[in-house]
Amino acid sequence: MSGRLNGKVALITGASRGVGLADAQLMVAEGAKVVMTDINSEQGEAAAKIIGKDAMFIKQDVSSQEDWAAVIQAIRDTHGRLDILVNNAAILLFGEITNTTLERWQKIQSVNSDSVFIGTQAALPLMEESGGGSIINMSSSAAVFGMPYFVAYAASKSAVRGLTKAVAVHCHRSRNNVRCNSIHPDGIATDMPMEVAGDMPEMDGVSAMKALSYTCLPEDIAKTVLFLASDDSVGINGAAINVNKTATITPPYL
Repeated sequence: MSGRLNGKVALITGASRGVGLADAQLMVAEGAKVVMTDINSEQGEAAAKIIGKDAMFIKQDVSSQEDWAAVIQAIRDTHGRLDILVNNAAILLFGEITNTTLERWQKIQSVNSDSVFIGTQAALPLMEESGGGSIINMSSSAAVFGMPYFVAYAASKSAVRGLTKAVAVHCHRSRNNVRCNSIHPDGIATDMPMEVAGDMPEMDGVSAMKALSYTCLPEDIAKTVLFLASDDSVGINGAAINVNKTATITPPYL
């Protein structure tokens, strides 16, 4: 590898598997020290152990302000700096507007969008002290086109898209050398869509697997995350980057 992240410290949420794990593996390979967090401590600790000495794991509930404060303090104590924040943690639950309960709606917002607000607010001071850096928010193609079968998820990812742009403009006006961009995948080949598919009935003749059809691999997303984390993307701020083949033009279930 070329060492594109030599000397940098990254925090990745939801990093025990899938895209978060792929991000961590690639960043370490490119020279970064990576802090991986997840609600699943068993998976997270095992993943960090496999990656090696340049990765550490901290259990975190991303919807908790207290957990965020503790994670940022641990990074300050261990590394003294933070250059990269990847807000990756998310949950996906089936539900249309007619059958999504308020409880389910609020659960999805707390993990998928509230966490990005809380985490960005918690991380910014240390990133500014470190001379700047890159915030990468994992949104979704669901924030671009209507996704009726996942109404709460689509709304949460739309919030991430809007927050990303607001943070990017704030950082530009503050001249703090922090950039903020969002990535919009669709149908990544991970465990999460498979876990949801069992809950989904056939919808208007569309099978669950077609609605959740894969367009890319975790490694495809990780390469884009690496680019945004590195100095190669220094001129990119406030962008919404589609990594989903043509999904944002023609949703795969239409």
